[in-house]
Amino acid sequence: MSKKKLVILSGAGVSAESGLRTFRDSDGLWEGYNVHDVATPEAWEKDPQLVLNFYNERRRSVAEAKPNAAHIGLAALENDFEVTVITQNIDDLHERAGSTKVLHLHGEIFKMHSDRNNKLISAIRGEILLGDKASDGNQLRPFIVWFGEPVVMMDKAIEVVYSADIFVVVGTSLAVYPAAGLVNYVSPETPKYIIDKKIPYTSPMKNLILIEKPATEGVEDLRKLLVG
Repeated sequence: MSKKKLVILSGAGVSAESGLRTFRDSDGLWEGYNVHDVATPEAWEKDPQLVLNFYNERRRSVAEAKPNAAHIGLAALENDFEVTVITQNIDDLHERAGSTKVLHLHGEIFKMHSDRNNKLISAIRGEILLGDKASDGNQLRPFIVWFGEPVVMMDKAIEVVYSADIFVVVGTSLAVYPAAGLVNYVSPETPKYIIDKKIPYTSPMKNLILIEKPATEGVEDLRKLLVG
């Protein structure tokens, strides 16, 4: 008998309990930086050194972070379901916790690409420096979807969401589009669980279960509801 398809949309609240913060934490600031200074194509054109420094520091922070109980609990659901995690997070904590199918909407901190060709992708564990070139001779930049850039994985994410037998949103304010719009592609008949320490407003929808707790506690509740 085939397993039910469980699709999870995860956001900053999941990584926050591992000590990683994003701009959602305080008025558009990300670790003290205005997002427009470090997370837009215009910022890259204006001051690439500042942008590289920022993401080099984020890369070090992610390398030092450890998966928390929410990451581990979501990965464990693969024992009972066919699980796909669609994440807005750029870290690899879902993978390190054991999740085997993870779709990163906003890029990955441990990858980089040519600033003229986002298909020329390579791995990076250390720092990207000014002067580091891709195979096409252009400067390397972080493999991050900045504000104002298209979310190229969105079509794939919509396809995955359409197929969900169960849909879970965990640790996201549902404020960043287009990712927040994914919930609108879930069938009305599909059970939907939203886990967040402050449940965001959602337009009225059928089969909605709200768990107003931090990700680590809420995922434990989710597992009890789904698996027993």
